[in-house]
Amino acid sequence: MDVRRRTTAAAARPPPPAAAAPGTPTTSRGGGVQASDALPLPIRHTNLLFSALFAASLAYLMRRWREKIRSSTPLHVVGLAEILAIFGLVASLIYLLSFFGIAFVQSIVSSNDDDDDFVLASSAANTAAASSNTGAAAAAPSPPPSPCALLGAADVAPERMPEEDEEIVASVVAGKTPSYALEARLGDCFRAAGIRREAVRRVTGRRLEGLPLEGFDYASILGQCCELPVGYVQLPVGVAGPLVLDGRDHYIPMATTEGCLVASTNRGCKAIAESGGAASAVLRDGMTRAPALRLPSAARAAQLKAFVEDPANFDTLAVVFNRSSRFARLQGIQCAMAGRNLYMRLNCSTGDAMGMNMVSKGVQNVLDYLETDFPDIDAISISGNFCSDKKPAAINWIEGRGKSVVCEAIIKEEVVKKVLKTTVPALVELNTIKNLAGSAVAGSLGGFNAHASNIVSAIFIATGQDPAQNVESSHCITMVEAVNERKDLHISVTMPSIEVGTVGGGTQLASQSACLDLLGVKGANMESPGANARLLATIVAGGVLAGELSLLSALAAGQLVKSHMKYNRSSKDITKAVA
Repeated sequence: MDVRRRTTAAAARPPPPAAAAPGTPTTSRGGGVQASDALPLPIRHTNLLFSALFAASLAYLMRRWREKIRSSTPLHVVGLAEILAIFGLVASLIYLLSFFGIAFVQSIVSSNDDDDDFVLASSAANTAAASSNTGAAAAAPSPPPSPCALLGAADVAPERMPEEDEEIVASVVAGKTPSYALEARLGDCFRAAGIRREAVRRVTGRRLEGLPLEGFDYASILGQCCELPVGYVQLPVGVAGPLVLDGRDHYIPMATTEGCLVASTNRGCKAIAESGGAASAVLRDGMTRAPALRLPSAARAAQLKAFVEDPANFDTLAVVFNRSSRFARLQGIQCAMAGRNLYMRLNCSTGDAMGMNMVSKGVQNVLDYLETDFPDIDAISISGNFCSDKKPAAINWIEGRGKSVVCEAIIKEEVVKKVLKTTVPALVELNTIKNLAGSAVAGSLGGFNAHASNIVSAIFIATGQDPAQNVESSHCITMVEAVNERKDLHISVTMPSIEVGTVGGGTQLASQSACLDLLGVKGANMESPGANARLLATIVAGGVLAGELSLLSALAAGQLVKSHMKYNRSSKDITKAVA
């Protein structure tokens, strides 16, 4: 298991930078100079030398003191050789403690506090990113070089390679210069993206026309969002609203290329607002990760399952798990077996982060702890698909993952007729036949809705969420009933696995951060950790509620094809947009 973990960690490290030009001084990781750089010997030889000195000095002193005890000689009477041995012992001990001990302590501190520092710095990072984007928009078509985040402090201008761009492109095409190393070698992320783009053009023969390069802060994505960038994709963002939810107005940013989607959601928001607004509730809040473990026998796997699920052991496992972060709190463990394979689904709260990295670190802590009593564990994978992430799964539909949210509204009869252009009985019948019976006939898993995925995907992309998690986040059942003497319409959406966060990943980028700010959920909530992410989840559910209401009405009134043919066709007629 240790070998597997070390291999995984090594694979996860960023590739080393290419060799520096002759005569260029080398630096340690992060661009700083280590004390070991001043030593006359290579660091590995110095470590061996002091280790040998420590062992030899200790052995000599122990032997001499044993002889003194046998001969009743006072221990404080020492000769020159013993003085030298004591000096060597103290010097080597100081060196070994400073070299290995401090690094060990720092690794523990950083593993516990890295997410805290990230959260505290998120608002400053967002401000800096927004400022850089504003400056780029006002500058000339070719923005000035942006210092590479991988090279250390931003105020230190790294030296450029002496080669001209043409020679570098040729070197990349020939395979002599790795494409991934361009940012580190050039120290200019924009220039690196341009050279990589030209190399791709020469290799493929495609010019990538229409894929913009200028105006983007490439330094902002390094190490967190995208590798090997060659440009960025333009995606229009529309705003639907106000969505009146829990007594507050929200204007929902939606990134989409589908015509009618924003307009339809906006119509649903209008119907909800004119009927008094919608209400929501967060039922569960917990991210999951389920490692796949193999044991020598099924009986041994059953023993581990019983140990992990024993309530008497939960507090200990929770303490071990919670060391990974100030915000990670283990909530429960659920196990499943397949022969001698054991799948442990650990569920934890993650504050305002979506939490995949946080829960993975906590799971690794638990696995390390379990090895003490179960040394025969073979950790096949930190994720065994029992989580289940980015895949439709019944366990997410039943048990929930991320935020489980329900949202409801009562739409007045006159609003149904005036705004939605249909009737309450028609909507009730349509939802039963289409969303409930039709989905059942299709054998749907979590798809008892009209188009929840449309709204979820649009909001996810606009706010920097992981678009792939739209798979389980779009699990939704839409319920429609006639109430108040069957005059008004009660509509609700229940979504058991909305996986969102307001810190980390793409939420740190300037455009996505601006969309989160529009919703009032940007960054971490310092007063109530997790409150911003939960509010974002309810807004997603509220947007889905509006989208479901409008689409069902369009279907009931026979307007779907007509509206798409009118508004979702290429046309320069601006009157369509304001109709």
